[in-house]
Amino acid sequence: MFWVLFLLAAWAVAGVACLRLCLAAVRAAAVDPHAVVREHTLTLYEAAFLSGGPRRVADLTLVSMARQRRLLLAHTGWATVVDPCGRDDMERSVIGAIGPQGQSRIAPVRTAAAAADAVRGLADRLVGAGLALPDGGTGGVAAGVRRVRAAAAAVCALGLVSLALPLPATEPRLLIALWFALPLALTLGCLAITRMEIHPYARWASPAGQRLVGALVRQADGTADDRTFLTSVAVRGVHAIGEPDLRAAFAHREKYAGDRWERRA
Repeated sequence: MFWVLFLLAAWAVAGVACLRLCLAAVRAAAVDPHAVVREHTLTLYEAAFLSGGPRRVADLTLVSMARQRRLLLAHTGWATVVDPCGRDDMERSVIGAIGPQGQSRIAPVRTAAAAADAVRGLADRLVGAGLALPDGGTGGVAAGVRRVRAAAAAVCALGLVSLALPLPATEPRLLIALWFALPLALTLGCLAITRMEIHPYARWASPAGQRLVGALVRQADGTADDRTFLTSVAVRGVHAIGEPDLRAAFAHREKYAGDRWERRA
C-alpha cells in the first residue's frame, strides 16, 4: 500500500499548483484594463519592461544610445562611452555601469544596468499603475503555468515509481495507473483551460499592460522612423535588430573567470 502515499503526494502537488494558478488568474482579471488604457500612455522604457523585464530595459537603453552615436557598441562585445552625459536616469545607469574608464564588456553592463535603482523605480510605478506584475511575475499566470507543468511531470514520476514497486496480486497495476490518471487529468485540464482563456502568458505585464503594449505596436506599424526601430527592440528584444554589427555586439556571452573574461560560443 506504499503507492497510496505516492498518490496522496501526487494529489497534493497537483492541487496546490492548480489552486495557485487559479488564484493568479483571478488576480489578473481583477484589474480593469479599460480604465488603465485611458489614463496611461506607455514610454519605450515601460514597453521594454513589460515585454522583457529589467534586462530588456537595459538593452533598449544601450541600443538607443548607440543609435544616437553617444555610445559605441562594437561587434566584439565591448561598449565605449562617446557622450558621458546621460539624458535620463536609465542612460546615467548605463554610463555608471560602464565605469570611469569609459569602456567595458557589454554583458556586465547589461546586468548592472538591469539592477539599477532607475529600473526598480520604473517597475514600482508600473506595478502601482496595474500594468506590471509584482515580484517579477513570480505570482503571475506565467509562473503558475510553469508550476502546473512541473506538477504534471511530478504526478507522472510518482505514478511510475508506484507502478515499479512490488505489488500484491490483489492490487492490479492498471487500477493504480487509473488512480494516478485523475490528478494528471486535473493538471492537464487546468493547463488547457488557461491556454484557451488567458494565452499568451506574460511574465512581467498584467493583462492591461499587454493590451497597452499591443496598442503601442499597432501605432508604430506602417512607419519607418527611429522610434519604430526602438519600439521593435523594446517589444521583441535585441534579436529584432536588423543591423548586423549592432546585433553581433549582443551575441557575445561571457563568463567571468578569475581576473579575465572568457568568451563562450
